Amino acid sequence: MSLKFYYSPMSSATRIHWALEELGVPYEKIKVDLAAGEQKKPEYLALNPNGKVPLVVDDGMVIFESLAILLYLGERYGVEKDLFPPPTPLRAEAFKWMAWGTATLSETGARYMRHTSERFPAEQRNEKAGEAAKKEVGDHLAILDHALAGKEYLVGDKFSLADLAIVSFVPFLARLGLDVGPYANIQAWVARCMARPAMARVMTGQA
Repeated sequence: MSLKFYYSPMSSATRIHWALEELGVPYEKIKVDLAAGEQKKPEYLALNPNGKVPLVVDDGMVIFESLAILLYLGERYGVEKDLFPPPTPLRAEAFKWMAWGTATLSETGARYMRHTSERFPAEQRNEKAGEAAKKEVGDHLAILDHALAGKEYLVGDKFSLADLAIVSFVPFLARLGLDVGPYANIQAWVARCMARPAMARVMTGQA
């Protein structure tokens, strides 16, 4: 049975799409039309009660939340493909950065967006909270930039799903108007990761 990948273009499902392309795992793409509310249909909610993408069903195993999916894919398929560390201290390092990217960097970026973006009603936005989140994002980027000093990738000496888990979010921060220019190590790392052939395949297959 092939893996089923439920997605919507230009969403957090993109990093799962990228991971699947890197791993070379056979999969079936199932597009979920968010604008049409397909994510709220009973048959979808039976799989993902959150009513969001991404969602993966692999041999009957149902997994939602992009971080959980990345960790699952890494453990099941990534070790043999040299894209995820085996059970060594490097795996703990991968877990650390993948959790940090989701719980710390992404959360702060989302908070900044909630308080500054016109996607949200003016009465729900708070200028001071937005400024505080902006400073926090800068602090987090400085941590990441320092971690990349003298290295090409975050964990070990090769690209892995740990890089993918975080790097896919950095361009989004730039689109929000946050300045990532001062962080030379991050800039070089993003360029290396985004130049990978698997990412190019994802961007041409987002429809």
